[in-house]
Amino acid sequence: MYGALFSTVALRFDPERAHHVAGTLIRVAGAVPPLRWVLERTFGRPHGQGVELFGRHLRSRFALAAGFDKDATMVAGLAALGFAAVEIGTVTAVAQPGNPRPRLFRVTAQRALLNRMGFNNGGAEAVARRLHRLRSTRHGRALVVGANIGKSKVTAAADAVADYRASARALAPYVDYVVVNVSSPNTPGLRDLQAVDALRPILVAVLAESGRVAHRDVPVLVKIAPDLADDDVRAIARLARELGLEGVVAANTTIRHDVGVGGLSGPPLLTRGLEVVRLARAELGPGGTVIGVGGVSDARDAAAYLDAGADLVQAYTGLIYDGPAWPGRVGRALADATDAGRRQ
Repeated sequence: MYGALFSTVALRFDPERAHHVAGTLIRVAGAVPPLRWVLERTFGRPHGQGVELFGRHLRSRFALAAGFDKDATMVAGLAALGFAAVEIGTVTAVAQPGNPRPRLFRVTAQRALLNRMGFNNGGAEAVARRLHRLRSTRHGRALVVGANIGKSKVTAAADAVADYRASARALAPYVDYVVVNVSSPNTPGLRDLQAVDALRPILVAVLAESGRVAHRDVPVLVKIAPDLADDDVRAIARLARELGLEGVVAANTTIRHDVGVGGLSGPPLLTRGLEVVRLARAELGPGGTVIGVGGVSDARDAAAYLDAGADLVQAYTGLIYDGPAWPGRVGRALADATDAGRRQ
């Protein structure tokens, strides 16, 4: 049914407008307990034994990647659809409108998305207030939430450390983990911060500030680009291990494509995403956490990430193309496969 609606209705809307309509429905359903209950029973049914990560129990190894819920308005509804964890953001210290529209495009022949959003969000303080309200409820405290933080566009590269520290200060008390995003292609100069010398002080600051304000050890990860050379991927993973970070998120959108300006997500990213996960796992060893993301269309793709060394798999684009039943379906299939593997 969703496929017919997508092809006959959704494709008639500008992708960003369609996203806002869907987001409103998810937000409202998540905020109204009877509607949330219906979503959970219809789409987000139990997922097997689950996994322990970030000091929390996740009902499966399938989670939502950053980018869909930039301002933490849909967390409850997205969890009800079947995502075991929701990563909000990317959030910046300073509120910003993002790049001019149009800035989100469907590449339907590849079931992909091209975006040049530019970290549009309401700013870390506003998002923190929203997360505080969420965590003030019993249901909200039960949800597993991560925060993806990036550099504000108005902040000079020389001031990046303070900018990331400010976002960590605002958000860390309300989330289960923090992801430092230095790999979006849509903020000028951001990917330059992936160089180890530039990245080190940012990670040190976020790690220290998160623990200080939250009064606990907050897991911190770094999200890297698939377009990095293999040696650079290894260097960042080694840095994460050296600094005592939780691990890495591999990988962000790619600029290696021929469909326009911006970052491409979806199936074209799968092969390189798996390669980056393998590289990161080899450097981190068994102790670090690797979140695999990029190109997941079904449970087989998600299982491939686990086989490559990921502890958790994230997705986003598949939700757009396959609809609200997709996260629960993939999560259950992945949990069934994982549980079957445990029994062998």
